[in-house]
Amino acid sequence: MSPFPNQAAPNSSTSMTPTFLLVGMPGLSAVPSWWTAPLIAIYLLSVLGNSTVLWIIAMEPTLHRPMYFFLFLLSVSDVGLATALMPTLLGLALADAHAIPASACLLQMFFVHVFSVMESSVLLAMAFDRALAICRPLHYPTLLTDDVVRKIGLTIVFRCLGLHLPLPFLLAHMPYCHPQVLTHSYCLHPDIARLACPGAWGAFYSLFVVLSAMGLDPLLIFFSYGLIGRVLQGLGSSEDRWKAGQTCAAHLSAVLLFYVPMILLALIDRLRMPVPQPAHTLLSYVHFLLPPLINPILYSVKMKEIREKILKRLQPKKVGCTQ
Repeated sequence: MSPFPNQAAPNSSTSMTPTFLLVGMPGLSAVPSWWTAPLIAIYLLSVLGNSTVLWIIAMEPTLHRPMYFFLFLLSVSDVGLATALMPTLLGLALADAHAIPASACLLQMFFVHVFSVMESSVLLAMAFDRALAICRPLHYPTLLTDDVVRKIGLTIVFRCLGLHLPLPFLLAHMPYCHPQVLTHSYCLHPDIARLACPGAWGAFYSLFVVLSAMGLDPLLIFFSYGLIGRVLQGLGSSEDRWKAGQTCAAHLSAVLLFYVPMILLALIDRLRMPVPQPAHTLLSYVHFLLPPLINPILYSVKMKEIREKILKRLQPKKVGCTQ
């Protein structure tokens, strides 16, 4: 019996079948329109919030500095990630459409992971920026020049594309020995790779991509915060420590928001923990949908310059009267 209403799961085969089957939120298939409005609201608010941050940074010359350049890239990745997820999520919400053609699935997979690794890479660059600013404040302007920042930005772009360009082609030509039923509401390459026959080297490349980005980046970020913590302990007054720590508050919150659900999902999948499917699906939504929604709020609230520039732009201009 197929777990999908009115659709039969694809049979096991030695090559990719024309479709994959996605998993929606259990219990909502009977009333798909119930969660359409929250999904659309989350997406529109995410785009609005991140577009505001992009607009403020682009329009304000005083914000053309390394920290805000990385924040600009973070907002780009958030908008891209939310947009890449929406087609299948809205298809499930509006029409209970579980089947997705393999070509469309691989295309979504590519963009979801490109923007997800871009977000991870930008969070790492921001941790590097904060570590330099706090640990080497006198050398910061000479170490993180505009040229260096541009090179970091290009490295992030090439890293995202270089890691993920081979994946759609490898996964499209891998032999598959399991029914092509995915465990998420969108296409992810570890999810597709686990359906491959044993020994398919495309699955090993998929694991390499996960470890080289999502495994390495959080370790380097927490190492950076270890260096920051050592410096903060050496500061004389608690007020100095508080001021220095506040410069990292928004970034650390964004890091925890992005990585904690991801690590929990990885532990659940690897350890085969008996977690109910609704909880697993909800945690997946939190990992992918919450950062684009919350990050603009975090940075607008925690970063005084961003908050002040937004308020300044929103204030109506006073028109003087001429005698």
